[in-house]
Amino acid sequence: MVEKKKNNTLRNGIILIITFLLGMLALYGIFYFFPNIIGTTVTKLEKDVTVTDEGIADAVEKVYDSVVVVNAYTTNSAYSGTGFVYKTEDGIAYLLTNNHVIENGDEVYVTFTDGTVVQAEVVGNDVYSDIAVLAVDEEYIISIAEIGSSEDARLGDTVFAIGAPIDSAYSWSVTRGIVSGKDRLVEVELTSGNTTTPMVVNTIQTDAAINNGNSGGPLSNSNGEVIGITSIKLASSTIEGMGFAIPIETAIEYAETIINGDDIQRPYLGIYMLDVSSVYTNPYYYRDYYETIINADVTSGIIVTDFENNSPADQAGLEVGDIITKVDGNDATSSAYLRYYLYRHNVGDEMTLTIIRNGREREVTILLVASQN
Repeated sequence: MVEKKKNNTLRNGIILIITFLLGMLALYGIFYFFPNIIGTTVTKLEKDVTVTDEGIADAVEKVYDSVVVVNAYTTNSAYSGTGFVYKTEDGIAYLLTNNHVIENGDEVYVTFTDGTVVQAEVVGNDVYSDIAVLAVDEEYIISIAEIGSSEDARLGDTVFAIGAPIDSAYSWSVTRGIVSGKDRLVEVELTSGNTTTPMVVNTIQTDAAINNGNSGGPLSNSNGEVIGITSIKLASSTIEGMGFAIPIETAIEYAETIINGDDIQRPYLGIYMLDVSSVYTNPYYYRDYYETIINADVTSGIIVTDFENNSPADQAGLEVGDIITKVDGNDATSSAYLRYYLYRHNVGDEMTLTIIRNGREREVTILLVASQN
């Protein structure tokens, strides 16, 4: 009986040892064939984060009282927009707004956040940059906007706009968004009197809501510093949340030139031109040029239709029928882009045009002089 009990104990011990060894072998196999099981679990735990969102009320307060509602009046019409005080000098306060807000007005008035209404002097304005400078007596000023840097702004940075969308009932509305894009080239049509000129404008893109009436107002960063002037809104049934602002560095460069009483000089070519795309759109009307673009095998560019005698284009040897396809190596798909690249130059610079003449591509170098307009 004792001997049988010993045998059972021995057998049980052996079974226990074998079971333990098999368990260890199985565990080793799991680690060997599936080494990432534990590591994956740890990685997932490390990705758990908490996101907080703080308001920008302090930043808004910083710039709010520098913002004004701008109203321009004629005998029969009224135009409205936004502006802001950007500096004072010798008892005068200077305000920035868009040219298209005030250019048709005979008289311009600004309204401050305390309700004070003051007639403003138009110091000067520029159609192509869409910048205008107004002046009022410094005694009316409540606050001066702090100027920041659009160049330091990063994609995703918080920004906000203050303005008077739609009408005065919504004056000093604040809308918030992010920097959605930088150096966006946007095609617009700038109107001066009865003349409409297609242009390309370098802008900051934001998804902060910008509506009619916001034009000329500040686009500010989360520190309450102005980094741009809201100017353009793309709106259609398929586009939402795309607003655009002129970089503050560009605006101030033109504003200072205006305040100093200097002329804004831009180079010119002295050509009359037609977009290739216009010919394709209406080949019958432009039938004199249709064969030209077909023979050149181009789908975009600018056709030289005429030029001024002794103009830079004439001096460089451009001819009627030449098709301009590039400016300094950059694609010039339309007259708007040609003007954009041209106006990046200073008077006295040389500019290289790539043209197609009689089916052959060549380059022409032009010495730029000041426009007489």
